Amino acid sequence: MTAYSCFHVETKDKVAHIQLKRPEALNTMTRAFWNELPAIVNQINDEASARAIVISSTGKHFSAGMDLSVFTGGQGTAGEGIKAETGRVRSNLRHEVRRLQNTFGCLDEARMPVLMAVQGGCIGGAVDLSTCADMRYATKDAFFVIQEINLAMTADVGTFPRLCHLLPQGMVRELAYSGRRLMAKKAYDLGFVNELFDSQEQMLAHVMELAREIASKSPLAVHGSKVMINYARDHSIADGLDYIATWQAGMYNPSVDMMESFKAKQEKRDPIYDDLLPLRKMM
Repeated sequence: MTAYSCFHVETKDKVAHIQLKRPEALNTMTRAFWNELPAIVNQINDEASARAIVISSTGKHFSAGMDLSVFTGGQGTAGEGIKAETGRVRSNLRHEVRRLQNTFGCLDEARMPVLMAVQGGCIGGAVDLSTCADMRYATKDAFFVIQEINLAMTADVGTFPRLCHLLPQGMVRELAYSGRRLMAKKAYDLGFVNELFDSQEQMLAHVMELAREIASKSPLAVHGSKVMINYARDHSIADGLDYIATWQAGMYNPSVDMMESFKAKQEKRDPIYDDLLPLRKMM
């Protein structure tokens, strides 16, 4: 198993558990974080090694967001520090922002659902991360902060394009302009969080149980459902109806998973479904 500096990864019962493991540093997002997370998620997705992904954390807070070393340490944007034409430097900066966006975007694009369990503070870049999850769960002491405004920045890794689909626009604007905390109870009332828990242990037990339940379903049907929900989010109703008709024409195979579900019910047993196929890499 690969050792990561920012994450502990374990797959059991077809559920991949990705856990932030730097509580002493408030699980800030270092340079290694931005490289490791997409590598982990893409490997799970490409190998079809799990049917659901759970992201959780350790310590008092889920994550304090971007580590300052990303801004101040190591190598900067290509072209930075050398004499270069401004447009070319800014072009490289745009490319770097897109790379950071893809760090979280891989969760949205993964073939399996992503469940996120949040305790304490979910700050800055961690909010961007949370918006890419299919479902969010939180402890009662959790809170979400668009911290970038407090640093004289505009959030740019995915908060606004996604959060505007998850919260009322008025609330998004209040949080974005003020940098105030969205407390767990309010996040639950607004539908951003699915359920609240008294403790992190209770939350994680619930989330893992739900992930195992999802993993027991047909992975092709679950994958299709995620594709359709994401497509509906980004398109009109007419486009969504047309696309699901095309999807069903191409993917729907009643002789396999559906027949297995009917047979399992008749035989009073749990159905057994094949995993999704690994994705082949073009050389």
